[in-house]
Amino acid sequence: MRTISLAILLLSAGFVLAQDTSANNHADNSNGTVTVQGCVSRSSGDYILMKQDPAVTYELQSSHKIKLSHYLGQQVEVTGSESPTMGTSSDSNRRSASPVTLTITSIKTIQKECSAR
Repeated sequence: MRTISLAILLLSAGFVLAQDTSANNHADNSNGTVTVQGCVSRSSGDYILMKQDPAVTYELQSSHKIKLSHYLGQQVEVTGSESPTMGTSSDSNRRSASPVTLTITSIKTIQKECSAR
């Protein structure tokens, strides 16, 4: 049941992202970087950042030797650059819920556990 709920959340997050590109907890900096708060999770082997208000999901790519596994299940604030997620024909279905990849340049923990809403 939890897997189905996550799949539905990811799918609806893609629709919300397409409709709302300027949201709370999403700051665009003048140098092309963004700062986003959310919960680190995993989906189909990828690390993702899930925002709750509004429901938006980012595929996370680490840089600067950031170990995303250390942040799994935590509420974090990440700074990085956005780019469209590039899926191949074999994985395009699973990535359709995360149309944006966030390449992280910094990450910090806000809370050790994600709050359930």
